[in-house]
Order: sequence, then C-alpha cells, then structure tokens
Amino acid sequence: MSTEQHNDRYERGYAALSEVANGAQDAVLDGLADIAPHMGRYIVEFGFGDIYTRPGLTRRQRQLSTVAALAAMGNAAPQLRFHIGGALNVGCTRQEVVEVLIHVCVYAGFPAALNGLTAAREVFESRPDDGPFVPATDAPGGDRFARGQQALADIDGHAGQQVIDSLKDIAPDLARYVLEFSFGDVYSRTGLDLPTRELVTVALCTALGTVGPQLRVHLHGLLNVGGTREEAVEVITQMAGYAGFPAALNGLTAAREVFAARDAV
Repeated sequence: MSTEQHNDRYERGYAALSEVANGAQDAVLDGLADIAPHMGRYIVEFGFGDIYTRPGLTRRQRQLSTVAALAAMGNAAPQLRFHIGGALNVGCTRQEVVEVLIHVCVYAGFPAALNGLTAAREVFESRPDDGPFVPATDAPGGDRFARGQQALADIDGHAGQQVIDSLKDIAPDLARYVLEFSFGDVYSRTGLDLPTRELVTVALCTALGTVGPQLRVHLHGLLNVGGTREEAVEVITQMAGYAGFPAALNGLTAAREVFAARDAV
C-alpha cells in the first residue's frame, strides 16, 4: 500500500474486506490498479472502512441485506456473486442465502430472483468443501389465504391491511395474490426469521428506489416484528454504497416519516 493508503480508515476497511473476501481482497483491488486505483481506495476506505464496520448490524445482517439489494436491482451480477460468497464467509448458510433470493421475487419479480439463484448456484459449485445444501421447508399446508392474512397482520398490522383494502375496487384478485403468495407462501417459509425478512425487504426496497409506499410499510413491519430503528437506519445507510446516495437519502426520508408517525401515536 502507498503512504496515502496508510490510514486508519483504510486499515479498518481492508481488514473488513478481507473478512468478506476470505483472503481474496487483493484480487478485487488489483483489478482496478491499471484503470482506477483511487476507486479501489474508495471502496476500502468508504465502503468497508466507514460503512461496513459501523455498529448497529451484524456481519450476517449486512451481507444478507446486500445480497437482497443486488439481486433486486439485477444489474450487478459480479458483485452479487462476490457478496453471496461474502455471506457464506461471515457465517450465513446456503439456506439463508437461497431464502433471501426466493424472497426477492415478491418485490423485484421472478427474473431477478431466478438470476440471483443462478449466481448462488455458481458460487456454491465453486465451494464444494462447504458441504451439501439443505433447502428450507415450504410453508405449511392449509388455507393459504388465512395463513397470509395472519402473516400480514403480524408483520404490517393496519398498514398492510390498508394496502389490501385499497385494491378491492380495482384489482381484488391482486389483493388475494398478495395475501396467498407473498405472505401465505413466501413469508411463511422456514429458513429466515421475520426480523431478517423485514430487514432485507427494507434494504431491497431502498435500493430499488421506486417503491416508497412499500418501503414505509416495511419499515413499520421491521419495527413491528422486533427490529430496531438503529437497524433500519443502518441498513438504509449501507445502501448508499450499493444503490447510491439518492436512494439512501430517500430511504432515510421514509424512515423519518415512519418514526414520526409512530412517535405521534
């Protein structure tokens, strides 16, 4: 490293990047050395030294949220593969990674989820020593609508029901699909607990940047299932590194509104 790179932010970020990359961090930086060496420094100092090492989220939470956001955006396959590997390197399971990618289909569509699962397959196949993949179990049998209705109530409460009610006069079938598929099928699967599902939902909705109302609903949802305001702010702040500052700033505006609304009750 040059003298310019010898600073606390760089050292802290390099150590964090090394943890995520499992020792392959220099390959990331060397790939920029001939065209944009300063970009490599920014990644280390800001992306990992400033943001990634902040308190408020665990390494596992940061990596699963990043995987969700990159898969939802659908425009950063190499970085998605890197962070899927990073998730495994910091202690996430293959099952958790796959569940996050399945979860993405609700918010970004099946193509984004399928492309994410293809990336996961490639990463898993490159790591045969990790052991076999054990899929999570599907949602329990029974009435999908009733199961989804209960899950929605548990997560989003009145805010979620307002979304369903708003569709009754124009697309009641879509309201039924939201309950049966999104909450009855996907949210009710094993493999991820509800706080993690809501955290990654806040991350990917922030990164998408086009779903402000849904972001607000799921910020409420995160807090309703035991997440904290600090976690909400931290995961939105992290999105500055992956979706840009405008997306993060808009996400924080949504969080401010949600916090104020809850304080006013």
